[in-house]
Amino acid sequence: MPYYVTTPIYYVNSTPHIGHAYTTIAADILARHYRQRGEDVFFLTGVDEHASKVARVAAEQGLDPKAYADRIVGAWRELPRRLGATNDFFIRTTDDGHKAFVQDFLQRIYDAGDIYQDVYAGLYCVGCEAFKTEAELVEGKCPLHDVEPEWIEERNWFFRLSAYQDRLLALYDERPDFVLPAFRFNEARSFIAGGLQDFSISRAGQPWGVPIPWDPDQVAYVWADALVNYLSALTYARPGEDLRPRFWPAVRHLLGKDILRFHCVYWPAMLLAAGYEVPRQLFVHGYLLLDDRKISKSLGNVVDPLDLIDVYGADAVRFWAARAVSFGHDGSVSIDSLHERYERELANELGNLLSRTTAMVARYLDGVLPARPRGDSPVRALLATLASDVADRLDVYDLTGALERIWDVVRGLNRYVEERAPWKLASDEERRRELEETLYDLVDGLGAVAVALAAYLPETSPRILAALGADPAELGWERVAYGLTPARAGIAAAAPLYPRIDAPTAAA
Repeated sequence: MPYYVTTPIYYVNSTPHIGHAYTTIAADILARHYRQRGEDVFFLTGVDEHASKVARVAAEQGLDPKAYADRIVGAWRELPRRLGATNDFFIRTTDDGHKAFVQDFLQRIYDAGDIYQDVYAGLYCVGCEAFKTEAELVEGKCPLHDVEPEWIEERNWFFRLSAYQDRLLALYDERPDFVLPAFRFNEARSFIAGGLQDFSISRAGQPWGVPIPWDPDQVAYVWADALVNYLSALTYARPGEDLRPRFWPAVRHLLGKDILRFHCVYWPAMLLAAGYEVPRQLFVHGYLLLDDRKISKSLGNVVDPLDLIDVYGADAVRFWAARAVSFGHDGSVSIDSLHERYERELANELGNLLSRTTAMVARYLDGVLPARPRGDSPVRALLATLASDVADRLDVYDLTGALERIWDVVRGLNRYVEERAPWKLASDEERRRELEETLYDLVDGLGAVAVALAAYLPETSPRILAALGADPAELGWERVAYGLTPARAGIAAAAPLYPRIDAPTAAA
């Protein structure tokens, strides 16, 4: 089955922060997991370069916008690479393939009669790249960026969004899982039911952008350009191959709640107008809050994810992002919480479990593990529904719940060590078989856990498998089960998975 997952494309008016890493990590966890299940996966991320704020930052630095974008895009390409993300393509909205597709897309809407010319006058927040009503402002300022919007008045081309109100309501009523979580679905549907206003899809007097095909003196409004990336990338990501028949509309968009309206209302309407099917699903996640404020470049409270990776490693940052906040909701985070989870959960609960298990096999069995699965094993019971439980949770984007379910097993295996006390069994030759069964259960259980964790901890999982004498490349989802470990030799005490890090503020 095709599984196409996207992050939003990120503005390049500054370097990446942890909020961008958050969505990229989430998308990569899903992409990796569905590959484990044998699905045909395509994962897209990239950058949005045609924004007013990008042009302004470039001007402040004395550069034309394209030269500025070319200079800073390296930092954005580095983000998924350093996070261990497996994106299949990285799109730039300055790609020739994207610009040509946007022009064709907008021409289709124009030819369908859903675009007309009018004068727009209103308040515009450059930070949001969106027009604002007075009701959306707090004390005259954008609540997200804490700045007063600018008054803009110009003759533009408009998209007849209002003509799609009934079709969008019908879409939402036919597909109650179109937008998740459910409270975001209700938010989007309420916005549609409240009445839709046509919106400007072009900007006049601004050369930075994709020229409108029937009026080259104007350029596409940044959202009328950026949203189209999810389709355009499929037409040129692989030279000479059009991936649209394979992956559209089997797409899952991941996005932050601040861009819900553009994705859940404007985008499906534009697709319908251009003659395309709407996406399979959109998942809207909340904010990571630092000191209870949204992390954003304009507020200046950013955390550089590459700094965190330098100290803790990519896997620890991925683990923390998935674990610290219930995915889909807002949640407060801190560097201290990353350090605490690194020490308590990764180093102690997982790392020590591997160290103890391999050390006991090496010491008590000379590194030779006989095949000793048994029908009444508590580890068999621990693993019985792990694969289906985790898959079911990830099918509904419950990244946090799926990871907690895996961690139930990690804790269960630690309890099993204490209950069975292999060091006592080893001192009694008559209990040799019990010792072998116990250590088999631990190796087998850890192997299943490593496969289940591979989407979250892609560097760690192969290390666990290798330490257990298994093939680190064997990550198929069917291996999340009990009793698949054959007899093995050569198991040695494993090096620590997560070495001690002293300073909790080292990356702050």
